[in-house]
Amino acid sequence: MKIYDPAKAPDPAEWLDMDEQERISLVEAHHRAAKIKLPNVKLHAAFHAAVENQLAEGLTSPGNAMTRLQKEGLSRHDALHAVAAVISDHLYGLMKDPALASSSQARLDATLEKLTVKEWRRKYGGG
Repeated sequence: MKIYDPAKAPDPAEWLDMDEQERISLVEAHHRAAKIKLPNVKLHAAFHAAVENQLAEGLTSPGNAMTRLQKEGLSRHDALHAVAAVISDHLYGLMKDPALASSSQARLDATLEKLTVKEWRRKYGGG
C-alpha cells in the first residue's frame, strides 16, 4: 500500500501486513498532502490507524458504528473521526481510573453501538 485514502477502506490483509508505524505514516502523509491543519498530526494519524486496525480485524462494534454513521450521512473520513473520538474518551477514562479495565471492552462496545451522528456532534462538536 502506497497511499492511504480515508474515503476508502484499505484492503484488510494489506493494511494488517504493514508495520504500525507504516500505517501511521501513510495517514500522516494523506493529511499533509490534503493540507489539513491539525494540532498534532501524529496523534491524529495514530487514532485513524487504530480505527482502521479494528475495522481490518473485523471487530463488530467499530464496524457497526462506521456503517450506521455513514448511513446517517457522515463521510467515511468523518465516521472514522467519530469512532476515534469515542475510543479517545474511553482511553482517557481508563487512564483516570484503571479499575475500569475489567469491563473496558464491554463498555467501549456499548458506547460504539449507541453512537449516532447527532450524539457525536453534540458531545464532540464533530462535522
